Amino acid sequence: MIMKKAGMTKEVMILIADDDAGHARLIEKNLSRVGLHNRIQRFENGQQVLDFFFGKSGDPGHDANAAYLLLLDIRMPKVDGVEVLRRIKGDPLLRKIPVIMLTTTDDPREVAHCHVLGCNSYIVKPVDYDKFADAINNLGLYISLIEVPEVNPQR
Repeated sequence: MIMKKAGMTKEVMILIADDDAGHARLIEKNLSRVGLHNRIQRFENGQQVLDFFFGKSGDPGHDANAAYLLLLDIRMPKVDGVEVLRRIKGDPLLRKIPVIMLTTTDDPREVAHCHVLGCNSYIVKPVDYDKFADAINNLGLYISLIEVPEVNPQR
């Protein structure tokens, strides 16, 4: 997935926030299978995501001129995905980042709450391995079609 801007192209970095290493590897593998070879950065908990975007001492770890797409689990240690979503979508610059909730939580109230907070999509991870792999393949096809803006485009 490439972001195009005035004759330039920039690769979109895919961020995976999931404390389950097996799920994260399966996501990476199946995104690659559908032709997405973007750089991927994995976070094992919500605090790592917040540190990446907001910094530990106010100095963010992300590139403000880059484009990101976040695949976000809800049930994670330290800071859960709902709080990460709330913080990202509450920031005037970061709110443009597409956030896809990718979680085992299928509670309709949680789905509705995440949409109210601004998630772009909500996908429930199937428990069955083959169905999970199929879901990620479909997600990869979806991701390959969406346009992703830079966090802070320079004019």
